[in-house]
Amino acid sequence: MQIPSKYDASLVESKWYSYWMKHNYFHSTPDQREPYTIVIPPPNVTGVLHMGHMLNNTIQDVLIRRARLLGKNACWVPGTDHASIATEAKVVAKLKEQGIDKNDLSREEFLAHAWEWTHEYGGVILEQLKKLGCSCDWDRTKFTMDDDMSEAVIKVFVDLFNKGLIYRGYRMVNWDPEAKTTLSDEEVVYEERQGNLYYLQYQIEGSDEKVTIATTRPETILGDTAICINPNDARFSHLRGKKAIVPLCNRVIPIIEDDYVDMEFGTGCLKVTPAHDENDKNLGDKHNLEVIDIFNDDATLNSFGLHYEGKDRFVVRKEITKELEDKGFLLKTETHVNKVGTSERTKAVIEPRLSDQWFLKMEELVKPAIEAVLGDDAEIKLFPKKFENTYRHWMENIRDWNISRQLLWGQQIPAYYYGDGKEDFVVAETKEEALKLAIIKTNNQELSINHLRQDTDALDTWFSSWLWPISVFDGIRNPENEDINYYYPTNDLVTGPDILFFWVARMIIAGYEYKGERPFNNVYLTGLVRDKQRRKMSKSLGNSPDALKLIDDYGADGVRVGLLLSSAAGNDLMFDEALCQQGKGFANKIWNAFRLVKGWEVDETIPQPNSSAIAITWFEAKFQKTLVELEDHYGKYRLSDALMATYKLIWDDYASWLLEIVKPVYQQPIDSKTLKSVVAIFEDILKVLHPFMPFLTEEIWQYISERTPEDALIIAKWPESKPINEALISEFEFAQDVVSGIRNIRKEKNIAFKDAIGFYVINNENIANTFDEVIAKLGNLESIEYTNEAVDGALTFRVKSNEYFIPIAGAINVEEEIKKLTDELNYTEGFLKSVQKKLANERFVAGAPEQVIANERNKEADALAKIETLKASLASLQ
Repeated sequence: MQIPSKYDASLVESKWYSYWMKHNYFHSTPDQREPYTIVIPPPNVTGVLHMGHMLNNTIQDVLIRRARLLGKNACWVPGTDHASIATEAKVVAKLKEQGIDKNDLSREEFLAHAWEWTHEYGGVILEQLKKLGCSCDWDRTKFTMDDDMSEAVIKVFVDLFNKGLIYRGYRMVNWDPEAKTTLSDEEVVYEERQGNLYYLQYQIEGSDEKVTIATTRPETILGDTAICINPNDARFSHLRGKKAIVPLCNRVIPIIEDDYVDMEFGTGCLKVTPAHDENDKNLGDKHNLEVIDIFNDDATLNSFGLHYEGKDRFVVRKEITKELEDKGFLLKTETHVNKVGTSERTKAVIEPRLSDQWFLKMEELVKPAIEAVLGDDAEIKLFPKKFENTYRHWMENIRDWNISRQLLWGQQIPAYYYGDGKEDFVVAETKEEALKLAIIKTNNQELSINHLRQDTDALDTWFSSWLWPISVFDGIRNPENEDINYYYPTNDLVTGPDILFFWVARMIIAGYEYKGERPFNNVYLTGLVRDKQRRKMSKSLGNSPDALKLIDDYGADGVRVGLLLSSAAGNDLMFDEALCQQGKGFANKIWNAFRLVKGWEVDETIPQPNSSAIAITWFEAKFQKTLVELEDHYGKYRLSDALMATYKLIWDDYASWLLEIVKPVYQQPIDSKTLKSVVAIFEDILKVLHPFMPFLTEEIWQYISERTPEDALIIAKWPESKPINEALISEFEFAQDVVSGIRNIRKEKNIAFKDAIGFYVINNENIANTFDEVIAKLGNLESIEYTNEAVDGALTFRVKSNEYFIPIAGAINVEEEIKKLTDELNYTEGFLKSVQKKLANERFVAGAPEQVIANERNKEADALAKIETLKASLASLQ
């Protein structure tokens, strides 16, 4: 079989992915093997592949491919999330392009458009993951809006409602005026922004006196229903029982007292707007204040906004400030930095708003999930462990979860109203069941399905994805089915720390509530992908490379290596495209090593050289040591370290040392025993490299010999562990230093490798001669002779206390060499004096940092050793 001279990823990757798919290697069904299960963090159905997805899914694929090689029944479940807000926004935008207003459509008509959009554009990201080499069980692909998945969500809602854990409440919520829906507290991102503090004057009714109020939102004065002072504030005690007049709208409002008011902030007086601030709402409830909502759902002002009706809140802020100033109500303005809540999805500034919403009580539900991660017998481990503190903070300060959204795309809340009262509803999985419940509740046999109207809200998207590890195996609808019993709990979850609460914590809560056990054993939290300047990658900054173009340029294996080389567990990844180039270069190095081995002619009659035999024995020991390292790295989710250990094994130990040792003399054949061993070693290397570079390794594996589908690398057996010969590894490390010393002298003295040289050793370290034949071959030595005395007319070097001599008579100009060595000796002695002078300075030693002193002492030791070597070399030449 002709082996191409260059590795071309573009010709290899689609070929092997198709081959793997054709032979169903990714598919899993329950059997007698130990299961290894991962569920994918479902990307938004609207999504396309970006660097975060690349990192996250490469890590998952590494884990799943290794599990497959270890003989486990590996199952990686893929899927997408319906992403209510993001998808609805995309559909609305498309309808707008077609001249269609969402508000003119019925729910059914809009959903038809949403499904059409989803079928056309949704799931693109899953196809892109195939380009990366992701070995998901595509037969198990799920979508959070699939009929069975939606049915599970509705079933859970009904169950939690019947348990008294879901309730409907009129509460202050986070309103996203762009998406026109409420958000949970966790979906609000707080940003520090510079704004203004406006000092406004309110006239006291029946007098000329005015009271000054400081506010950051002057537009909300139109919703003021009281002014509040602290009862302990003597400055305002004379205002008790009086009333004030709101500027512009001239509404007369009471002056109330409450120790909630901070006497030190602003002027010590607080305007109360119960409809637009949670704390104001609490004051309003306590003091029975009127509630006036001045905003429409898109944050424009309504009829309470006077002549500003229909204008956006931020436009009004500018205009009303000018009007207040012109009419003498604005006393002064100061710059003021405050935290502004923004929508995690749309980035719009959140508006506090009173609204009827559905909530899930969390106080009791959360307890098993806290114990599972933070308890003495914690069943779930977070990697890195530092995220336990974040988890603890969120979980111990949890609030009831606002689970309703004013959206059409999503699971519709299964509450059915039969009357006009707030309590005139029932909750059921179907309309038919709802009718039965309504008849029982009202004792009205005349009720029919036509009398029922379903709640128009949809459920929060996270309310479906929190069931993901259970629902993908149909564990809600059929809790004892074969799949859920076999695959659950899953093994590893790989995700970003930014959704530790949104998704991870909630899945843990759901796992204990609906399966009575953890949903996964380990959570590996990746870092964020940042550029070289530490900026988070984003479209707006233009610093995020095109993921698919990277694969085109460097090959999927090259990109995978580039990502993982820079991704230490839990730390942010400083992505540099040069790392992908390094990955591509690594692939070429392996390919060239393979071509070298396959290019050797074999002679069955040649005996195996001792140098090859001992080198192979050494490499097998080194390989076993690396296997142990890999096991440790994988166990701690240090995948970057696991890759680097594999990288060094191949680049340094295999390609740079083993192949160099066993390589036959130019145009001469190799013995069959050595070649078989070298190929067998290569096959083991391919196995440990396969999780990181699946395409390249399968290509080489299939070239090595004819393979049946049952012999494909993807389902090969992970190398077997054997005892490690540590002594042999240590001896070879010493031999490597010796060879490096010989090569340095050859390079410095320009002695061609074809010229054999003599070699003498004073073996002060009592090193075994195990690798002498290897040293002789790699150094092209005439012989290795052990001696007790220095050799005249030779250059020398040391490895630890061993001295090595290379006679150079005739090979170099002795006079020139003596001059060169003398100059170097004089320089080094001068350098040593300067270092020792520093160390003799008591003030320097007393004042300098410990590390600086240590560096100077190292310089002194190095200089002393070098001087000794130079003097020995000079002595041998004189």
